[in-house]
Amino acid sequence: MLYFANASSPTVRAAMAAGEIGMMCTPAEGRSPAGARVWAADNGCYGQGYPGDVRWLKWLAKLQPYAGNCRFAVAPDVFDSVNMAGDAGATLAMSVPLLPEIEKLGYRPAFAAQDGTEDHPVPWDRFAVLFLAGSTSWKLGEPAAALAAEALHRGKTVHMGRVNSRKRWLIAERLGCASADGTFLAYGPDTNLQRMRRWSVTTADTPPAGSTPAVRTRRCTGAQTPGRQA
Repeated sequence: MLYFANASSPTVRAAMAAGEIGMMCTPAEGRSPAGARVWAADNGCYGQGYPGDVRWLKWLAKLQPYAGNCRFAVAPDVFDSVNMAGDAGATLAMSVPLLPEIEKLGYRPAFAAQDGTEDHPVPWDRFAVLFLAGSTSWKLGEPAAALAAEALHRGKTVHMGRVNSRKRWLIAERLGCASADGTFLAYGPDTNLQRMRRWSVTTADTPPAGSTPAVRTRRCTGAQTPGRQA
């Protein structure tokens, strides 16, 4: 599983250049992904850094020369960072129109699943990557696990956001995530990079003390609309 982070120190940037970790780029940060072997494009909605649809698409267009090394560009979503909960309905309304625009620019579109996504029709045919966002309880619960299972069944890639501990890394691995991101390397980056390297060599057979996350396999297609096939 590949970890994406911000380029917070020379040591972290060297690891990105080597392809050991990926660079998560945001429009507010404005950093070029040129120095990273692999990167991903965030939207900046978490933390209120989203510049608006037009400016965000222009930002992606500016970075098109690096699109071939971009694992995904996540469409804008709605997350209440005060109450730490996502809004699935608002996210669908905001992101679905932009998914084809992301693809036109040469990126793999990512759709951010939020609290309650399982109760809405999921636009499976419009994105390549399922980004598990939402509140912690939702992200680590049965609905997110079921959506991840369905995404993998459909040949999609799964990514988990806000992974800042070995415990959550192992849960993301169990769900079949190909990648994860977080702010773990933003604080004490050189020390935490060494700690994170130990996560990647830990197998799912050795969970951290006090943690026994279950492996869930039930699939969730999302709520159905008339005439919609599962």
